[in-house]
Amino acid sequence: MKNEQSILITGCSSGIGLDAARTLAARGWRVFAACRQAGDVAARHDEGLESVALDYADAASVTNAAAQVLDATDGQLDAVFNNGAHAIPGRVEDLPRDALAAILQCNLLGPHQLTRELLPGMRRNRRGTVVNCSSVLGFAAMRYRGAYNTSKFAMEGLTDTLRLELAHTPIRVVLIEPGPIATRIRENSIPHFERWIDVKASAEQSAYESELIPRLYHPAKKKDRFELPASAVTDALIDALESARPKPRYRITTPTRIAAILKRVLSTRALDKVLLKS
Repeated sequence: MKNEQSILITGCSSGIGLDAARTLAARGWRVFAACRQAGDVAARHDEGLESVALDYADAASVTNAAAQVLDATDGQLDAVFNNGAHAIPGRVEDLPRDALAAILQCNLLGPHQLTRELLPGMRRNRRGTVVNCSSVLGFAAMRYRGAYNTSKFAMEGLTDTLRLELAHTPIRVVLIEPGPIATRIRENSIPHFERWIDVKASAEQSAYESELIPRLYHPAKKKDRFELPASAVTDALIDALESARPKPRYRITTPTRIAAILKRVLSTRALDKVLLKS
């Protein structure tokens, strides 16, 4: 690996982004750990990481963060890991239009804008890696996750197209598809659920009360046997960045790999029966 390659990682307040930032820095990468909140930016600085404020939902924030990083690297940024995202639990019929618009701003349009801001430099330098963090929910939909499913299905389509369109260049485009990872996405989704979903007005209020709300507010104390730590995603990210020929997709966790197989071999009705049990 070339000495001090540089990468911009988003969503570094906790979980996948934070683990990736710390691990890559320890491997000799120059890491720009982007966070949405000023307090998290300060915390990353305090532990010795370079950090910038980046809010995917704010186009000016994305442009400013990209400019800061490009200035700091003299336009020589080697990679970006679009990791930041959030969820809005709820049934599709209960999602207001503005809720979908809000999650797409953060989970899709922001990463797309950031990638576009960085690609011209990668083209000039004739090198670069774009890694987008999708999910098992980017190809296998599950109930109560319609907003997140939508954003990640769209992320998959956008990334696949970008990979094809850049195939004639030295720029690599990679998808990472985690499954159950030990992060705070469930807890962090609660304010979005409370903002957007009117449970009492739902035709399925009883289903919320018996299924979603207990899982959301009182998750099982027993760890999911398939859940992996954030470091499992970091391991895939390292391979995507440092391999001479990275995979187009990295499927993390057993459920993600099983879902990919079932998607190929089962009919839609048969797959629906499997997903309805989850």
